[in-house]
Amino acid sequence: MSSDNPLRDAQDRRLPRIAGPSGLVIFGVTGDLSRKKLMPAVYDLANRGLLPPGFSLVGYARRDWADEDFAQVVHDSVKEHSRTPFREEVWQQLAEGMRFVPGDFDDDAAFEKLKATINDLDKARGTGGNFAFYLSVPPKFFPKVVQQLKKHGLNEGPGDAWRRAVIEKPFGHDLKSAEELNQVIHQVFRSRNVFRIDHYLGKETVQNIMALRFANTMFEPLWNRSYVDHIQITMAEDIGIGGRAGYYDGIGSARDVIQNHLLQLLALTAMEEPASFDANSLVTEKLKALSAVKLPDDLGKHTVRGQYAHGWQGGEEVLGYLEEEGINPQSKTDTYAAIKLEIDNRRWAGVPFYLRTGKRLGRRVTEIAVVFQRAPHSPFDTTDTQELGQNALVIRVQPDEGITIRFGSKVPGTSMEIRDVTMDFAYGESFTESSPEAYERLILDVLLGDANLFPRHQEVEESWKILDPIEEYWDKHGRPEQYTAGTWGPKAADEMLARDGRSWRRP
Repeated sequence: MSSDNPLRDAQDRRLPRIAGPSGLVIFGVTGDLSRKKLMPAVYDLANRGLLPPGFSLVGYARRDWADEDFAQVVHDSVKEHSRTPFREEVWQQLAEGMRFVPGDFDDDAAFEKLKATINDLDKARGTGGNFAFYLSVPPKFFPKVVQQLKKHGLNEGPGDAWRRAVIEKPFGHDLKSAEELNQVIHQVFRSRNVFRIDHYLGKETVQNIMALRFANTMFEPLWNRSYVDHIQITMAEDIGIGGRAGYYDGIGSARDVIQNHLLQLLALTAMEEPASFDANSLVTEKLKALSAVKLPDDLGKHTVRGQYAHGWQGGEEVLGYLEEEGINPQSKTDTYAAIKLEIDNRRWAGVPFYLRTGKRLGRRVTEIAVVFQRAPHSPFDTTDTQELGQNALVIRVQPDEGITIRFGSKVPGTSMEIRDVTMDFAYGESFTESSPEAYERLILDVLLGDANLFPRHQEVEESWKILDPIEEYWDKHGRPEQYTAGTWGPKAADEMLARDGRSWRRP
């Protein structure tokens, strides 16, 4: 039933948000990210009716392709990787707006052709001069591409039209490089037009952290040092580095995952309630949490790095990291990292946050586990509760998105025996519509100019301030500890928690 207020109807958040006239330029369009994620996400948005009829997609790469060749590559990528069913009429409408520009990143003639292509699309497709430039390229090329965009007048649209830059992680490799990169980018694009992609923030379950905390009265009163014993944030992968030796070696797990994904999850878990859910309010509260993070005094006892060794995974024999093709046998790059942090504020004083990530671990899982303190007094005999653990609320980010609550319950029978049981919420069982891929949500937000789910440069720099001292310590102290592929990491990580009287969860 419609209300009498048309403005209220227009703001009804249940209605889908549809992008206005616009186009997307993808640099590095031949790479894995573009083929497996970006182009299928664009198609899925079109299939859901969330893109304008004249939406245009321009690919830029070092290939001698015609527009038709590019369209075929997109077609094949969409057929293989899209989430929604393939529909010929949607494809045809999308394909009409596809163009390809061949060239290197220092090729002035190619950038002039890109400019002419965009102008032609404005006239033919009605894109209104609104274009987002997606830099799906290695980080070392970020400065070159944005400087070329400025040199050829592509960073500013005509009249009220917008131009936006989308940048994939990593945002630098330490604080100094991140600051330099931010300075270069902000000389070309205004801060509000720079969108740093952390695809984890586009996941439904990550956004559900805010819904869980601030839309429910049963959780937030317990979300503090008076009731929480500790928090574990895990991102585990069961795969190795695959063919990414050139990127991964010298970067490692801590820089690749903790600096962005896990510290963002920490900020969302620990932050205070924002005044609203606009981008500025969210950034303000996340920054407060990140700036209050306190490193342990003894980094040797409270941080761990490891490297996977030869072992078995899923019934298959796998190589150790140092045996992988393209890896220096003397490499000190971490494939596992675990750190203990605290947040020095009234809500979280004394509550440890344990962050860990690694490759070739027991299974693929990302989760946030809020582990509660034991009851201060128990009227039960010790034998009644010997199988009872600590209450926990676990937010599963992937792969089985949902929330689990663990608590104690009496075992049926005549004796008083209490054991852990779980209540489980799964997205796939509670909602009929499947969750959109993170890149669908994020690309649509870029086109809409909604920056809620994108880290600002201050967050990036604050995260590097946390990680840099740890990386510097590791550089000066020995080598990563080896752990067998298919296990849950090095023994030192278990010992790190054991010293605190705690243990890692086995998801």
